[in-house]
Amino acid sequence: MQIIIVGCGNVGATLTEQLSQEGHNITVIDMDAQRAESVANRFDVMGVVGNGASFNVQNEAGIEDADLLIAVTTSDELNLLCCLIARKTGGCNTVARVRNPIYNREIGYIKEELGLSMVINPEYAAASEIARLLKFPSAIKVDTFAKGRVELLQCKISEGSVLSGQPLTYISNGLHCDVLICSVERGEEVYIPSGNFELQEKDVITVVASSKKANEFFRKIGMATNRIKSCMIVGGGETTYYLAKQLLPMGISIKIIEQNKERCNELSDLLPQAMIIHGDGTERNLLYEEGLDQAHSFVSWTSLDEENIMLSLFAQSVSKAKTITKVHRIDYDEIIDKLDLGSVLYPKHITSEYILQYVRAMQNSIGSNVETLYRLIDGKAEALEFRVRERSELVGVPLKELQLKENLLIACINRRGTIITPGGQDMIEVGDTVVVVTTNKGFHDLRDILK
Repeated sequence: MQIIIVGCGNVGATLTEQLSQEGHNITVIDMDAQRAESVANRFDVMGVVGNGASFNVQNEAGIEDADLLIAVTTSDELNLLCCLIARKTGGCNTVARVRNPIYNREIGYIKEELGLSMVINPEYAAASEIARLLKFPSAIKVDTFAKGRVELLQCKISEGSVLSGQPLTYISNGLHCDVLICSVERGEEVYIPSGNFELQEKDVITVVASSKKANEFFRKIGMATNRIKSCMIVGGGETTYYLAKQLLPMGISIKIIEQNKERCNELSDLLPQAMIIHGDGTERNLLYEEGLDQAHSFVSWTSLDEENIMLSLFAQSVSKAKTITKVHRIDYDEIIDKLDLGSVLYPKHITSEYILQYVRAMQNSIGSNVETLYRLIDGKAEALEFRVRERSELVGVPLKELQLKENLLIACINRRGTIITPGGQDMIEVGDTVVVVTTNKGFHDLRDILK
């Protein structure tokens, strides 16, 4: 597809990298000549310097031939105007990043009136991601397939775990759990494991299962499955507000520590059921006074990465809380991943992932059968959900007879709402959605899994 990206910040650069890798023709626009040139050169795409809301600039970028324009500048208003002009000029699909909560309450009206294809609110998206993580306390990362029926969970094998030194067959034969481990990260290596693959301590595994079966698996291997009852959040920004709105109806008690007194008053009005503490969340004594050592979960969500990392490390040392850490800068993710921070969320990655999912949905109408795609383990592996729309050489054949590519696993089959953990005798049928995990890249059709 021909895609124009307005804004060459972290989100714009991430989108450019990932979409160009998937074979799309990308043009980037930014008012900062240095940034536009840097992104264009780094990813070998076309760069245009100028205001993305300008008719002439969009023309120069090729708006008349574009399939999609994505506006991810720092200004909501500029993003909306870019999309409006693109719709009027080129008639293409448009995606806008909109952060202001005022617009969030009017998002349906804005989409309809401006003809937007998608509006992404990064703070709301991040809050939803945190809420999913709190549903599974033992998970580092949670994604969903099959319209929420299937969970894709990452967790680390702890010291002394019953899984350590065991082959994967032990999960079904010894633990009698109907789950599938579809990838294993060990140091710098990533494996798509077979049944005789032996697990080790500190392995990061990706588990595919329904919610009920995933909880049963975690319980049997001694990982936490108890429902989160309390959450302490340091930082009272918009993400915190959206998160509290999602957690409070679930019966989770919320305690928010915020330094700005005016913001505390706002949050008190907006969240009367939550406890709002005015104070410095980095103060050790304050955290103790407010019961950090007894908290079930702890979210460090200030504007400073250094503070968030320090707070999560401290929470890990004094409590058994599930910790979630916000990190803005993605340049040092390799180092950060080595720290014991619990779940680390990069808001820029969350935003780009949501937009990427929309792009792939667009591709479905022009020949691709990928319904959903998640990048696993820093992009070293992918989990793809395909819809089987017609008969092919894959349909009606036992899986064990298929000649599949190396480093690939069929992880799950969704058949009209029934979730199948596939064995060698199972077959794919028309109408199924099939989840495939692989280290190979560039799959657009389920038939791509064959040699």
